Amino acid sequence: MHPHTVVDTHVVDTAARLRAAGLRVTDSRRAVVEALKERPHASADELFGIVARSVPGTSLQSVYNALGDFVDAGLARRIEPAGRPGLFELRVDDNHHHLICSECGAVQDVDCVVGEAPCLTPSDAHGYAVQAAEVTFWGVCPACATAGASTAEPATAARP
Repeated sequence: MHPHTVVDTHVVDTAARLRAAGLRVTDSRRAVVEALKERPHASADELFGIVARSVPGTSLQSVYNALGDFVDAGLARRIEPAGRPGLFELRVDDNHHHLICSECGAVQDVDCVVGEAPCLTPSDAHGYAVQAAEVTFWGVCPACATAGASTAEPATAARP
C-alpha cells in the first residue's frame, strides 16, 4: 500500500469482521453490517432502507440472505419479540437480555445480572444441558410514560 493512501478503517474493520466469521466480503454484506452498527435492534425492512441508500442495487432478499448468513455464522443475533418482526443486532459475545417498550417498540440491551451464560436456571431443566437464557422484559419506556402521563385524563375527572 502506498504510504499516502488513505484507508477507511471502518470499512477494513467490517471486512475483517465478515472474513473472521468465514463469510465472503460483498458490498451488500458490508452495507448490512454497517447498517447494524448504525441501528442495532433493527428489522430486516429497516436495515434494507438503510442499505438501499448506500448500495442502491441491493434487494430486500439479499438483505434477508445476508442476515441469515450472519446469524448462522454467529456474527449477528436475531431476537423475536412476541407479536413483532424479528430484530437483528451485532452484540453476540454475551448472554444479555432486552427491555422492549410495549407502546413504541423501543429496545434496550440489559446485561445479565447473575453471571455467565446461562445467567438464569430453569426450575426444572428436564435433562437439557442449558447453554443460554433469553429474557425479554416488557414495559413502557420513559418517553412513552411521560407522553402518556401528559395526555391522560385525571382519575378524578367528572364524566358526562
